[in-house]
Amino acid sequence: MTPLAKLWTASRIPAIAILCGVVAATLPPAHAAGTPDATEIVRRAEEHLRGRSSYAELTMTLVRPGWSRTLAMKSWTKGNDQSLILVTAPARDRGTTFLRRGHEVWSWIPSVERVIKIPPSMMSQSWMGSDFANDDLVKESSIVNDYTHAIAGDSTLDGRVCWKILLLPTPESAVVWGKLLVWIDQRDGLELRREYYDEDGALVDVMSMSAIRTIGGRLLPTVMEMSPVDKPGNKTVLTYQAARFDEPIADSFFSEQNMKSVR
Repeated sequence: MTPLAKLWTASRIPAIAILCGVVAATLPPAHAAGTPDATEIVRRAEEHLRGRSSYAELTMTLVRPGWSRTLAMKSWTKGNDQSLILVTAPARDRGTTFLRRGHEVWSWIPSVERVIKIPPSMMSQSWMGSDFANDDLVKESSIVNDYTHAIAGDSTLDGRVCWKILLLPTPESAVVWGKLLVWIDQRDGLELRREYYDEDGALVDVMSMSAIRTIGGRLLPTVMEMSPVDKPGNKTVLTYQAARFDEPIADSFFSEQNMKSVR
C-alpha cells in the first residue's frame, strides 16, 4: 500500500461535520420576540462561505509532536452538493482528487490509478492523515439540514460579542455528533469557534478561526485550526491564500473523468 493510501485509510475518533462558515455582515431577521433566528444565522454562514460557486487555494499543515507536514490544495464548489478538491503538493500526493456529487463521494489516487468510492461508513475517518475527516473537506453532511439550531446565549471571543448556538442532530440525520456549539460574531457575522461533542456529551474536537481579512471580496477568517482534545500537541491548520466566488462553473466540471485531469 502506498504512503498516501495508508494516510487515506487511517481511522481516528470521528471529527467535525463541517470546515467553517461565516455569515453576511447584515443581521438575520428577528422573530416577533426580537430574538434572531438561529437557523437563519447558520444558513447564511454556509451561503457566505460558498457563494453560488467558489474557488480557493489553500494549505493544510499537520502538526504532531516532533514533526509537521504541509499539503497544498485547490478547491471548487458549486451550490450545496458539488465539490472537488485537488492536492497539488507535495509531489508524492500531487494529483489526488476528491469529488462529491449529492451524497456520493469519490477519490482518485494517481499512484494506483484507481477511482475509489468512499462509503458513508468512511466519512468520519481521517482525511489525508489530518485531524479533519473526509466529511469535513467534501461537506457530505449539512449543519443546516441535519441539525436543529437554538441560541444558547452570548459570549465574547477575541473581543467580539458572539451568539453561542447549540446544534442538535435531527432524528433522521446520519451524523456522528451528539451536539455542536458554534460562536458567530454579532457585529460582522464571523464564526470564531466550533466545538464537537460525542453522544455522551464529551468534548472531542475544537476548531478555532482567525486571521480575519478580505479575500475574494468577502470578509473571512483565513486560518482554521482543528485540535483533538484527547491528543495534546496535535492539530491541523488550514490556511487560505486566495479565493474567488460566484464565477460560472459547468456541472460537467464535477465528474469522475475530470478528477483525473483537473490541474
